[in-house]
Amino acid sequence: MILLRPANAVPTPDIPGVVLRPPAVTDSVALGRLYYESYDPGVASANLEEALEDIALTFENGYGVLTRSQLAFAGDQLVGAFLVVERAPWPDAPDCPFVIELFTARSHRRRGIAKLLLSTCSAVTVALRVDPGNAPAMQLYRSFGFQEG
Repeated sequence: MILLRPANAVPTPDIPGVVLRPPAVTDSVALGRLYYESYDPGVASANLEEALEDIALTFENGYGVLTRSQLAFAGDQLVGAFLVVERAPWPDAPDCPFVIELFTARSHRRRGIAKLLLSTCSAVTVALRVDPGNAPAMQLYRSFGFQEG
């Protein structure tokens, strides 16, 4: 299901000890590991190698040109990622920035990191794809004003 959120300023949560910065190709291995470890086996990728390949493809613009993307760090540990492309390559995707991934380390969930990451793109209309059966994700996105689009 595709959800769309119009541009609408939302409060940026303050999470002590967590800093954001844009992703770089040099983050690929850490990002691939976090991507693999953040999902149940087989949901995002079948194994670590596949997750690393998917992240490499992301940096090669395989899903579109990255924009507005951010990584969250607690100290030197990568704990969250928000990967957004200018426009998704899929025919059913709306013509606006598209969130291709939002994930947090299992050890850092329910601390507001996903909300912090989402708040970085509140000034623009943005869309994403979500499994309607993923209740925690649906609740998060609805709380940010995402609606079926």
